[in-house]
Parts: sequence; C-alpha cells; structure tokens
Amino acid sequence: MCNVQFPQSIVTTRKFRFVGQLLSPPFYIGYRFALCPILCCRTLALPWGNEDTQTLIDILAKYNVKATFFVVGDWVDKYPESVKALHDAGHEVMSHSNHHDHYNSLTADQIVADVTASNEKIAAVTGVTPTLIRCPYGEYDDHVISAIRSMGMEPIQWDVDSLDWKDYDASTIYDRVTSKVSCGSIVLFHNAALHTPEALPSILEKLIKDGYTVVPISQLILDCEYTIDHTGRQCPAIAKDTQ
Repeated sequence: MCNVQFPQSIVTTRKFRFVGQLLSPPFYIGYRFALCPILCCRTLALPWGNEDTQTLIDILAKYNVKATFFVVGDWVDKYPESVKALHDAGHEVMSHSNHHDHYNSLTADQIVADVTASNEKIAAVTGVTPTLIRCPYGEYDDHVISAIRSMGMEPIQWDVDSLDWKDYDASTIYDRVTSKVSCGSIVLFHNAALHTPEALPSILEKLIKDGYTVVPISQLILDCEYTIDHTGRQCPAIAKDTQ
C-alpha cells in the first residue's frame, strides 16, 4: 500500500508522477507539486550568493508554502546562518553535492565521499541528515544513481526549469512555469537569480488559485510499487489478483 492520503476534493484527479532519470524515484500526484530552489557557490565568475535567501523565506511564508532547498556544502560553509534559517522556517534542506562536481566523472566511492561530506555539513547546522540529493548540473547515469541509493538516499530531478538562472524577466519566468506545471511537477529555481523574488509571488498566486498545493519533495515520493509509462511518468502499480 502507498502511504499517501488525498484531500477529498482531488481523489478523482488523474494520478501520476514524473521521473527525470533512468533509476529515479517516483515524484507525486494529484494537484500537488514541489518547488526546488538550488543554493550553491560555483565559481568566482558565477557565484550563487545569499542576498535573496531571507526574501524567499518571507515570500514562501506569506503563502504558507514549504519548499525543498538543495544546498552545496561550500554554500553551507559560507552561509550557515541561512541554512539554519531555512530549516527553522520549516523547509527541507537537502544535498546538492559538496563542491558541485560532475558526478558522471567520479567513481562511486568518490560520489559517496562527496555526498557524505555535504550531508555532514548540513546535519551539523540543521540536526537533520539529508535523504535526497539533486545532482550537480542535473547530471546522472546509472552508476551515479546506484552510488547515491547505496547510501539510502534518493536522487531528485525536475520536470519544469524556470530558467531563472538565465536572468529572464519576471514575466517570462511566470509564463514559463505556469504553462508547464502539471500534477506532480518539480519546479527548479535558483537562489540569487536576478528576477526570482519578483516572479515567485505571482506564480504561487496563480497555481494556488488553480487548485495546486505546493509540498516539499519528500511528500511527493511514494514507498509503494510503481510502473513507468512511455512519457517517463511513474504510476502506482495495480495490485495483482491474489486469488
């Protein structure tokens, strides 16, 4: 049995999940979707800063929304107070690697060591060890997924990229996200992207008005048997007749 309950108002909606990788976990269903902001420090030429973190926390609080923030270990080192603020506000703080390396180029042992280092930094601040990771660059293959799952963690991919990192204006980000979100979507945003704080309120207002509920990613993942359809979406497996 799947350990999920649906509001009565959406019990009859089509139920499906999105999978963005070969060995990916299920993402869920109904009129629910998740926000997936990324917090990291990349290079000196392109750093993800900290100036918008509290603004994003305040915007999400205004709409009573909890999100999942994937943070790089280097960002945790630089901004531990912001990591704690995210956790204290009720958001999930999960791993986005330790140094934002290309995991496809690392061995399984190197991946495990990198994720472990990131997890330890996050846990030292929040008291909670991450159970999810969003791989750097959205890069993965079977050996990456297997290494991560050997740690008892699940890799997460997205199906809606806001492209806020390209510094599109707020209207373009709004149109892109609201036109692409569907049941069970995971929407990718970035901290310190130029127009995300401007775009996010109108996006949330539109999708909430349309009947969507925003939940942390851990609430999208099911612990039951599933199948994958031709679009890459996962569906709860139909119980076999035991007679």
